[in-house]
Amino acid sequence: MTSGSIRVLIADDQQMVRQGFTVLLNTQPDIDVVGQAVDGLDAIAKVAELAPDVVLMDIRMPELGGIEATRRITEETPQIRVLVLTTFDLDEYVYDALRAGASGFLLKDASADQLAEAIRVVAAGDALLAPGITRRLIAEFSRLDSTPRAPLKQRVGELTERETEVLALIAQGLSNAEIAERLFVAEQTVKTHVGRILVKLGLRDRTQAAVFAYECGLVRPTGY
Repeated sequence: MTSGSIRVLIADDQQMVRQGFTVLLNTQPDIDVVGQAVDGLDAIAKVAELAPDVVLMDIRMPELGGIEATRRITEETPQIRVLVLTTFDLDEYVYDALRAGASGFLLKDASADQLAEAIRVVAAGDALLAPGITRRLIAEFSRLDSTPRAPLKQRVGELTERETEVLALIAQGLSNAEIAERLFVAEQTVKTHVGRILVKLGLRDRTQAAVFAYECGLVRPTGY
């Protein structure tokens, strides 16, 4: 293992998927696959044993599914990032996985470069929050009872007016650079605002911030 490399655990019930991702990732000089798990329970046990930095988590697995496994892992070891693997970008469980604490999701047919970059992004503490993911969140909120939760809405009051504005733009899927352009400020200023938002609200990353923004009613799905 290369010193300082990103330690990855792959959790998937299909052996070919696990082996395929292992081969792809082990060609990367800064990534080291430290283990494989065959289901959610196995993933939880392997996390405790191997202390990976990132878990690639399949959603549909026997014994214990990826969503509940993600919830348990992120609650017990919040420093570990979970990147959910899915076969379809419209997977009905993507929203639930993000709420459970996943830092983003990736399609199983992603290229080796896309997979490696996704791991680097979440390992660095950021999140995979592309506009497509945001659209999926909006679609889910249009289906669900999205009545704002009062306790969450009260927490928004802890933010400054500018921080609230930045949070809303994060929820719309804008990058720091795009937010900076929209607000006519420096990108570094936006990064500072994002950091303060995460600290004040006790959130880990941009994905969690986006989910929070919708759940507290700060941002509403268009047309609802």
